[in-house]
Amino acid sequence: MPSRHLSRRRALQLLYECDVRKIAPDDAIRDYYHTLYTEENEGLPEPDAFMETLLRGTFKEQELLDALITRRSEHWKLERMPVVDRNLLRLAAFELLRTETPAAVVIDEAIELARRFSGDESARFVNGVLDAMRKGDEVVNRAERAGADS
Repeated sequence: MPSRHLSRRRALQLLYECDVRKIAPDDAIRDYYHTLYTEENEGLPEPDAFMETLLRGTFKEQELLDALITRRSEHWKLERMPVVDRNLLRLAAFELLRTETPAAVVIDEAIELARRFSGDESARFVNGVLDAMRKGDEVVNRAERAGADS
């Protein structure tokens, strides 16, 4: 079973592919596993359920996620953002909204991925947008709701 960090990285790469190539997530997932199998040639690759959940969920809720990102990214239109940054924000917003991962973990992971794939300036931008979402009332994930209900 891959680490959650690796699953997030894979999901980001496949979201990027979906965005650039205008393909559905299931096609990207199929191509991903086919490439892994072809390159490694050691049997079928191990499924990455967390990656698949993140990719499909982000894609399915893209309209909602884009609205949240637009609301919190002052002076930036979504279509003018770098493709990596836009998809990383979508991925992290989905995880903030729909998973039990603590917000601090989601944001730290997103910053690290932004730094790796887009640079320090993008990492600061991603941090600012996600932190604004976390502080806003529109994003409270299940883990934080459970803590508040106790």
